[in-house]
Amino acid sequence: MEQRVSLVTLVVGDLTASRRFYVDGLAWSPLFEEAGEVLMFQVGERLILSLWDRVHATAEIGPVQTTGTPPVTIAHNVGSRAEVDAALDDARAAGAPTVTEAADREWGGYSGYFVDPDGFRWEVAWAPGPVNELVVP
Repeated sequence: MEQRVSLVTLVVGDLTASRRFYVDGLAWSPLFEEAGEVLMFQVGERLILSLWDRVHATAEIGPVQTTGTPPVTIAHNVGSRAEVDAALDDARAAGAPTVTEAADREWGGYSGYFVDPDGFRWEVAWAPGPVNELVVP
């Protein structure tokens, strides 16, 4: 199998609230939308982030975790420390229920976190070195 990720799907409890957060709040542009079922964004050259309504998702994949912190984080890397702070400000303005201020990290970078309406943790990071060179446009 080829080493590649094509689509990341987050199962959400309220697709309308998720749309408000990502489209209205963060100003992301949907690639595809089926009202009440799924909302997709192109987030990389060959990568899609899909927000899938929980009722429709569980019909296909079975029960999903609905309490506690989901055991996954998503990273949004940027080119500078100032861009980290600006992205966290954007998330706060979009209505993120939790925003953790950025801090210097033991691994040599600078990052903070915000939480989307369904509790998914997004890391906003500046990571000097080869990883950032690979992932930041």
